[in-house]
Amino acid sequence: MDKRKKGSNSTQKAKKSKVTEESSFDAQFAYLKDDVDPAPEVYTKKPVQPTEVKPGQLTPKQVDEYFDKGFLLVKDFFKPERLNKVRKAVDQLVDELVNKLYDAGKIKDKHADKDFFTRLSYIEKQFKGTSVILHKRGVLHDEFKALWSDDKLLNVVEQLIGPDIAGHPVWNLRTKTPHNEQATVPWHQDNAYLEPRSLEVHQLTAWIPLVDANMVNGCMQLATGGHRAGKTLKHTCCAGGTWYVEMQEKDLDQLGVDASKDIVTCEVPYGGVLFLNNAIPHQSLENLSDIIRWSLDLRWQRPDKPNGFYGIKDCVVMRKKDDPKYVIDWSELSGCCRSQLQMKKVDEDDTDLHPEIAGPWMKRWDIVHHNRHTELLNHHKDTYTSWHKA
Repeated sequence: MDKRKKGSNSTQKAKKSKVTEESSFDAQFAYLKDDVDPAPEVYTKKPVQPTEVKPGQLTPKQVDEYFDKGFLLVKDFFKPERLNKVRKAVDQLVDELVNKLYDAGKIKDKHADKDFFTRLSYIEKQFKGTSVILHKRGVLHDEFKALWSDDKLLNVVEQLIGPDIAGHPVWNLRTKTPHNEQATVPWHQDNAYLEPRSLEVHQLTAWIPLVDANMVNGCMQLATGGHRAGKTLKHTCCAGGTWYVEMQEKDLDQLGVDASKDIVTCEVPYGGVLFLNNAIPHQSLENLSDIIRWSLDLRWQRPDKPNGFYGIKDCVVMRKKDDPKYVIDWSELSGCCRSQLQMKKVDEDDTDLHPEIAGPWMKRWDIVHHNRHTELLNHHKDTYTSWHKA
């Protein structure tokens, strides 16, 4: 009798503890579901334009187009040789990961004879999830830093957000291997991956493909003018077997978008840059080609505004209006490999090479489809990996 009572009390305590833990966890992120008033002026009002003529600057017409449509394609922004350096950096990162997988016994063939366009695909066939691992590692190579802070790019950023410029800590190397669900991104707004208050901050993205991006290998589609309402639509989590949040195309009309005529397929040649804001709806098509569609996305905002990054990392200041000789301090942003931070946050060993991604955006939206990524979140209710957007 006493044993039964003791067991019953233990069970009750365990249940109570679990409820308390889950309630505390949900309460911690309850603010993520708070509504934020629409802020259309954030995305439609251009800053005072610089009077000095600088390399790479947009024309007044291009600036107006960006604020009107929510995006702008500049087809010949970089010379190919400028981006060739970035390709070599990607090759180095792939080689490092391949060696790591080989040493861990995950693969038997390094495919050293394959090139930039195909090698990762061959590795992916041996160890499914390799492309996800490379994506989430977030190693900020020196060539990525150089491109992110390229004067030509920053001169455009100055025109679109102002003279004080900070790099947003969310940047990504895209590893869009062929026929891979993990690299096919559904309709979303970038704000859906951040705290709601990011809706009040104009965050500029430069999407830079490292190959010719087209409909066959998975370029982007954007909903013209979807930023003008200045709000974030309801998203759900997670799409298919991915960590991506998703909004429904049929809901675009809530943003004043006519899906039958306002959706633009944006093919970007090698050397081109697609500039877009954090409120414009967009998606990435499936890669139906036989090569990898590599790309980088780099972001900036004003340094005096919150970045909405859940307190994980701060922005890196790149330009100061009152200090033209300012030198960028990369130490905090690149001082640690992102994969090490991620694995530490979920109490896992980085050598296990997990191809799962989870993060606090999953608590902002209703989880309507569970998979291995959401399971990671549920197994570690008090911790998260760092943020990896679609």
